[in-house]
Amino acid sequence: MIGIRATAGALSGGLLLGILTNLAQGWIWIPDAWGQIANSGAVWSVAAFAAGSLLAKRLPTAAVAGLCAEVGLVVGYYGYAEFGRDGMGDLSFPLVWLALACIAGPLFGIAGSWWRHGCTTGRRAIGLAALAGVFGMEGIHYAWTLHYHPQAWACLTVMVLIPPLMARSHKEKALTLAAAVSFSLLAYTAIMFPLNHISA
Repeated sequence: MIGIRATAGALSGGLLLGILTNLAQGWIWIPDAWGQIANSGAVWSVAAFAAGSLLAKRLPTAAVAGLCAEVGLVVGYYGYAEFGRDGMGDLSFPLVWLALACIAGPLFGIAGSWWRHGCTTGRRAIGLAALAGVFGMEGIHYAWTLHYHPQAWACLTVMVLIPPLMARSHKEKALTLAAAVSFSLLAYTAIMFPLNHISA
């Protein structure tokens, strides 16, 4: 029963957040740097992380909740683009994001569960560092590849703020920040760098 409630809650939350991220791109009161990252993969990963941390203690349930949150985001975002705006255009974009959701959703759902329910400092730090690290990866991508420096600073600021705001102890904060920097560089090297060269 808990698994069903977690799945339904994650899917509903994802749908709502998907619509909101689509709407946020048109809100003029959001500074350009922050408006851009409203539609970033890092922000979308927050939904799966939150689903795993808030809705599930057991890792399989956390993985499913994270998956449902990410799938809900894709459906909400592109559903609103199709029916609330001028259409979503090429179908390949939602399919690519849906494939990524099937990978990132379970991973960040588990990371969220580790952060909130982990029984060791190391496990909690790794879970939180995964969230901070994805913002760091995007910050590197914005700075190094796209040369969008305001957006890069926005992402890197979020990465640096996550450990002191969310970790429980000074040791956990230090471990989280160190792991987040490592994860950022590793993720950029393993994921973004090859993708940039393939698409170039």
